[in-house]
Amino acid sequence: MNERAEIGLEIVESGPLATVQDLGRPGLAGIGVGASGAADRAALRLGNRLVGNPEGAAAVEVTFGGFAALARRDLTVAVTGAPCPVTVGRRGGAVGAVLRVRAGECLRLGVPERGLRSYVAVRGGIAVEPVLGSASTDVLAGVGPPPLEAGHTLPVGVPRLPLPPVDFAPVPPLPADELTLRVVRGPRADWFADAALSTLLGCPYEVTSRSNRIGLRLDGPELVRARHEELPSEGVVPGALQVPPSGKPTLFLADHPVTGGYPVIAVVLSADVDKAAQARPGARLRFVEA
Repeated sequence: MNERAEIGLEIVESGPLATVQDLGRPGLAGIGVGASGAADRAALRLGNRLVGNPEGAAAVEVTFGGFAALARRDLTVAVTGAPCPVTVGRRGGAVGAVLRVRAGECLRLGVPERGLRSYVAVRGGIAVEPVLGSASTDVLAGVGPPPLEAGHTLPVGVPRLPLPPVDFAPVPPLPADELTLRVVRGPRADWFADAALSTLLGCPYEVTSRSNRIGLRLDGPELVRARHEELPSEGVVPGALQVPPSGKPTLFLADHPVTGGYPVIAVVLSADVDKAAQARPGARLRFVEA
């Protein structure tokens, strides 16, 4: 923890999952460590800009609301990502706005109207001890701070940048039921039958309840393979659409494994991986060739 950091937040309710996230620990896949980091990087960056932090400062990633934290001192915060009800003490708040939280007040996030993940950026940044250069929680590898629970306290660092002269940042609304994601052909597209890519691009796929920060498990038409031999494990990236023997693809997100043994038919563009991270179970995904 930064020597000048002081306890700023005490977790009252964590909701289904709340973790500390920054922009991750890239560059370590060669030693078996995934990048992890915020699932929706654009939302994290926006929240940090609103409160005058470096874009990669650590914040709290809240999955599907139900989050509450008590301010142990006066704080400036911004909530971004999935739009959800926000209250500060007895006052109403808004997503995308700069909020002042006085010592003793409780910041609460309700269930998002749409989308899945919201971010609480605090001026000064969440100053937990980094692991391998990052404060991010990797739920697959168990690297970084543990998921947040009631009673946990979070230190907040000292601001390093001026507070911007803005108090609100409007963003386009998240799609309600269907997302369109751009893809490029994957390194093993030739392992599939000729019609498989057309199937992927022509039919919607539904996000199942077995999805998490590791990836979105999808249900839809089977992607038929032309080659059935074993594939030696090879590196995979966020956005990879890996196809197991069931023929139903998995779209890898922030905490994906660094290698995979199933063929990757396509890869979602990096900018659209952030959009995919907001897809809740039941949402439909459509893929289009970039």
